[in-house]
Amino acid sequence: MEPATAQRPAPPAIPTPGDLDLLCINAVRILSMDAVQKADSGHPGTPMALAPIAYLLYTRHLRHDPADPAWPGRDRFVLSCGHASMLLYSSLYLSGYELTLDDIKNFRQWGSRTPGHPEYGHTPGVETTTGPLGQGFGNAVGMALAESHLAAVFNRPGHDIIDHRTYFICSDGDLMEGVSHEAASFAGHFKFGKLIGFYDDNHITIDGSTDLTFSDDTQRRFEAYGWHVLRVPDVNDLVALDAAIRAAQAETERPSLIICRTHIGYGSPKVDSAKAHGEALGVAEVALSRKELRWPWTEPFFVPPEAIAHWRLARDAGRDAHASWAMRYAAYQQAHPQPAAELDRRLRGVLPPDWDADIPVFTADNGNVASRAASGIVLNAIAARVPELIGGSADLTPSNNTALAGIRNYDPDDRAGRYLHFGIREHGMGAILNGMSVHGGLIPFGGTFLIFSDYMRPPIRLAALMRRRSIYVYTHDSVGLGEDGPTHQPIEQLSGLRSVPFNTVLRPADANEAAEAWRFAMTHPDGPVALVLSRQKLPFIDRTKYASASGVARGAYVLADAPGGAPQIILLSSGSEVSIILDAQTQLAAAGIRARTVSCPSLEVFARQSEEYRTSVLTPGIPRVAIEAAHPMSWYQWVGTNGTVIGLEHFGASSPYQRIYQEFGLTAAHVIGAARALLAKR
Repeated sequence: MEPATAQRPAPPAIPTPGDLDLLCINAVRILSMDAVQKADSGHPGTPMALAPIAYLLYTRHLRHDPADPAWPGRDRFVLSCGHASMLLYSSLYLSGYELTLDDIKNFRQWGSRTPGHPEYGHTPGVETTTGPLGQGFGNAVGMALAESHLAAVFNRPGHDIIDHRTYFICSDGDLMEGVSHEAASFAGHFKFGKLIGFYDDNHITIDGSTDLTFSDDTQRRFEAYGWHVLRVPDVNDLVALDAAIRAAQAETERPSLIICRTHIGYGSPKVDSAKAHGEALGVAEVALSRKELRWPWTEPFFVPPEAIAHWRLARDAGRDAHASWAMRYAAYQQAHPQPAAELDRRLRGVLPPDWDADIPVFTADNGNVASRAASGIVLNAIAARVPELIGGSADLTPSNNTALAGIRNYDPDDRAGRYLHFGIREHGMGAILNGMSVHGGLIPFGGTFLIFSDYMRPPIRLAALMRRRSIYVYTHDSVGLGEDGPTHQPIEQLSGLRSVPFNTVLRPADANEAAEAWRFAMTHPDGPVALVLSRQKLPFIDRTKYASASGVARGAYVLADAPGGAPQIILLSSGSEVSIILDAQTQLAAAGIRARTVSCPSLEVFARQSEEYRTSVLTPGIPRVAIEAAHPMSWYQWVGTNGTVIGLEHFGASSPYQRIYQEFGLTAAHVIGAARALLAKR
């Protein structure tokens, strides 16, 4: 048995590049241009340029097992420039992942496992969904963070069971996008020494030369971020490229960026041209490329057996590396059974027993609080029992109520800490959360104001697309935040977030709904959850008089049914406006009008319920009034053609929130007026 202290073996030395190396590299180029040509759609030029990096990584440096893409001990690789997906698909196929030549031939076709951009959970070996530039960069930073934290928590002397690197490739476009700046600054500050990136410095964008818009000194910029920067003047120089990778691996205190001078469309007549970027080369150009690359085979998609055999040595190396890790893990389990069992639980995504035992039930004595305050109490109760819950705020900790009492900050000197200070980097935070989520073993959360969710919409969308759990703590949820005024008062954000498929929004009406919202977020397996919370205090809802807050799990529920008989009108709302419809119900009852109040913390969850349940809450044929301090768009499908929505189709104002609600008609009187008007039509 290999000793538990064994380190990863050094990669084999690179000889002077020979015919077999070039054959293997050109196989990537040929498959990439053939697949794009057959699809008549895609990006051939970047895979042709980057083929040497992929070859060295997958055959010599990346610790991976094609037979088990989810092996926890593997290195991670992220193709941030996801448009170059054929680079990844070719490498996965050639190195022996469960991807066939037919999959390559069906690039970008209906039902194919080789979509236009890499998709998490769709193609074996794809670690994260990339395409929107810069997102993969941030994901890679999140993966490096996750590795460092789990290593600090679980490794023991002589048992470095969590010990992997994260590699990524980024393009000019990735480095122009602001999210990469946020993530790079974060990574440099936190000294992620196991993060290694390759910058595809090809001088070309869709519009033409990067000189049109981009004159940064990338090396100096990344050095200023605290990165270790190396240069490879010609990516086809395998000796120099290998030496740079080894130097990056040897640097443990700083993340590394290897700037590689490349030539888009290498080997084709369109080399160094924007024409090689986003369109098929053309039949004649493909034939000329074969000649330039000294590829004698004219049959599309043909790869000589010796090239495939050499690439697939990665399967043997991966099997051996995996077996070695498994032996070390067995020794770790024997020496440290408790942390081993805990690590196994986390990697399986199973919550600890009694994880929710300390979630409070709020009373009249402590429940008259802002939902952000209630959220903070519940978050701390959960975090004390769920050690994989890790996260923080984009520099709004006291406002978001995300501080974790008694839990240390994560920093370069204490990577076991669980509270993350993301800095004023909402976009970067979202991308980093996604990287942590797809890494496994953690439940990440991040907080900011709801209005600033706009800054992180791309990673929200990708989290939903990947169906991965990230928890967003969005406070200051409406014009109810008051004096900060319209720049900080969200109007359209709720409707926008609700419209993202597989993104679940919960806007609790009181402290107990906030507790149930957290319970939902911790157990929801199918995409991110956004908790939308108030700055202002919300009235305590006495659950001895009204329905239990457990109805949050169904998205909407009858909070108080009509007194004295069947309802004549149904009143709906979420969050802070639920107290308004309760007030309206009381006043309508005094006037002899029977109203049902329905709390709707999550319209998306309600939409997933059975038709039987939905009609039991919203009885057909009864007119409805909905009110929310936001754009009314979300509510029209629920009030129907004979209903009314009271909302805001304009921006807010700077004033104490009570005056804003009065001026904008967010009052019980306006609900009552709308209800009377609807009933008068019947």
